[in-house]
Amino acid sequence: MTIETTTGPVTATYQVTGMSCGHCEGAVTEELSALEGVASVEAVAATGLVTVVSAAPLPGEAVRAAVDEAGYELVGTAS
Repeated sequence: MTIETTTGPVTATYQVTGMSCGHCEGAVTEELSALEGVASVEAVAATGLVTVVSAAPLPGEAVRAAVDEAGYELVGTAS
């Protein structure tokens, strides 16, 4: 008998520097959305905050690499 446990989605907010417009938001959103398990991404250039909803906690290295690939800098988590 296999028992599966399911947990709800995980929401994490990251602080990203260098975003200044909608194009910036789109680039960060696109890269983070490509990570396995990501359900949604909301990037806000005005605040530098990026909120990611995923099925499980994301590895910090993967988030940093995705933000770097978009051309911006992950400076930490906001929550």
